Amino acid sequence: MKKKAELQISAGGLVYNKNLNKFLLIKDSYGRWALPKGKLEKDETASIAAYREISEETGISQMNLLEKLGEIKYYFKIHGQSIFKIVHYFLFITEQEEIHPDKKEIKDARWFEAKEAFHNFAYKNTKPLLKKAFSKLNMKLRRLE
Repeated sequence: MKKKAELQISAGGLVYNKNLNKFLLIKDSYGRWALPKGKLEKDETASIAAYREISEETGISQMNLLEKLGEIKYYFKIHGQSIFKIVHYFLFITEQEEIHPDKKEIKDARWFEAKEAFHNFAYKNTKPLLKKAFSKLNMKLRRLE
């Protein structure tokens, strides 16, 4: 009998620094530039989990939620178990410039200009969320392609 996929719900976000005019990306455990994210804890909302995960992974603790960018859904397998994952993504804004990456969680974290962030970002299924964030912040998308 086929084993049912386990549901995992995570949250994360894109952080925009209005002083630097740059976006925060992390280098994940696979060595790819991505958005910080992690699993929701018991009784935690997606936006609170996103804030907590960004803060834990990057040290950015002073940020404001601008809006929900959307969600990504996908399947993957780990140790023979099928996982159906839903990740809620949010757009945050900050003036905090100093980053303190948690090297146990991620490999690195860095500020990128919009075009650089778009081109370095590794996961195609999440790129539409980047475009939505850039649009919300009135950045020209034609220059990104």
